[in-house]
Amino acid sequence: MTVLNGPRGVVDPVRAGTAVLDVRDLRMRYGTQDVLKGVDFTAERGEVLALLGPNGAGKTTTVEILEGFRMRSAGDVRVLGVDPARGDEAWRARIGVVLQSWRDHAKWRVRELLAHLGSYYRDYSTERVRRPWDVDELIETVGLAPHAHKRTSSLSGGQRRRLDVAIGIVGRPELLFLDEPTVGFDPEARREFHDLVHRLSDDEDTTILLTTHDLDEAEKLADRILILAGGSIIADGSADELSRRMSTEAEVKWTRDGQRYVHTTSEPTKFVYELFRQYGEEIADLEVRRASLEDTYVAMVRRFEEGTR
Repeated sequence: MTVLNGPRGVVDPVRAGTAVLDVRDLRMRYGTQDVLKGVDFTAERGEVLALLGPNGAGKTTTVEILEGFRMRSAGDVRVLGVDPARGDEAWRARIGVVLQSWRDHAKWRVRELLAHLGSYYRDYSTERVRRPWDVDELIETVGLAPHAHKRTSSLSGGQRRRLDVAIGIVGRPELLFLDEPTVGFDPEARREFHDLVHRLSDDEDTTILLTTHDLDEAEKLADRILILAGGSIIADGSADELSRRMSTEAEVKWTRDGQRYVHTTSEPTKFVYELFRQYGEEIADLEVRRASLEDTYVAMVRRFEEGTR
């Protein structure tokens, strides 16, 4: 199958202004091995997507193709209306990338580095998006204000990760790729980062594609979950939608007459209704725990793998 590309850096007028990410039948082959076998998904402006999947599923390959760093074997891909294989510098200025590994800029001080990198985005500022981000506002936003004048070599691992994030968003990207963004963060820093992600999507209208092994983080951040397995998307929806699709059981806990009870059911609302109808005010400490994203993810991947054997 041949990949059809348009002129370099030219936005597709039919698909521009709609989906920020528009992926159709994306395929990737290494030698005789098909890594991606027809990946399809879209993402709208301001949406947060989490791309999940077991090791070797093709997550990194998919993201590198979307970023324009790897040529696909086949399929139709548009990122901000442009084929990423032909994106020019103006297109790249609209995209931010936060990699899992940290790139060393040991001789730079934090503020100087961000101001320097930000200067490359000035020529790509528009009336709708003023680039770059004000450096002092950015430093405050990522929680590095007390360290603004330190050399990057003196930062802790968590502080360096914050700097990674700042580098990724200094150009006010319309689309942001995050690869394991909170590795090395303590709980407080993680919460602050989650607030930043929500601010970017809600206030800045930034579309975010997140790859992570932290399923709790994905559940908290993502509007939609994409599960990639066997070279294709096997699930696409919110965490609640995926849980309902799997019909996984909920766990109901309650106390009556000082005795603790636990019951699992696929119809927790009906069960709780019947419980109160029978015992009324005798019921105390009621707790309903639905399946987590981790439960749903494991069940979906296992079901897929069992079906392919």
